[in-house]
Amino acid sequence: MSHIVLLGDSIFDNGAYVRRGEPDVTAQLQAKLPQGWKATLCAVDGAVTTGVEQQLARVPSGATHLIVSAGGNDALRNSGILRDPARSVAEVMTKLADVRDHFASNYRTMLDAVLERRLPTALCTIYDARFPDPQEQRLVVTALSIFNDVIMREAFARRLHVVDLRLICDEVDDYANPIEPSAQGGDKISAVIAQVVAGNTIFPRSQIYAH
Repeated sequence: MSHIVLLGDSIFDNGAYVRRGEPDVTAQLQAKLPQGWKATLCAVDGAVTTGVEQQLARVPSGATHLIVSAGGNDALRNSGILRDPARSVAEVMTKLADVRDHFASNYRTMLDAVLERRLPTALCTIYDARFPDPQEQRLVVTALSIFNDVIMREAFARRLHVVDLRLICDEVDDYANPIEPSAQGGDKISAVIAQVVAGNTIFPRSQIYAH
């Protein structure tokens, strides 16, 4: 029997954001797993990358797979930089580089702790979100690419599977609000996770080659 544990933030712990009577991601994943398999939620709404290490203490002893969705709240905490005044493009890039370096350090530390469990692990990217103002949406997507680059690099360097939420949650109705997944979005996310842990996929595979 496989036991999938969800770590991270409200991408998985989205029960407070779906409509009354609608299932959260964990319930949707459980419904998609083969009989006898189990899904457990350890993710916490609002958690940042450094909080995942605390969640690891609650991972059940029988866990067989770990799925991590972290980084969105780190980006949210740094979103004020998009409104900071700047005297040059170089100044803006320096600020963004500082944010990236700090996040990269935290993400690597978190991932080291996760991989100490020596369990099959998959990482989620940060999805594009859905802000009503087109200009704000454009800025957010551009800024998030910095965080996603860190996630993708770490995943490829460690030969981990990636669940790219940017490609999964690609419709307005996938979002309960600008930054949280709806039941529709959760259904799509859980469907891909179920395929990942089953060791197969309904999608053509991309191969990443790294030294």
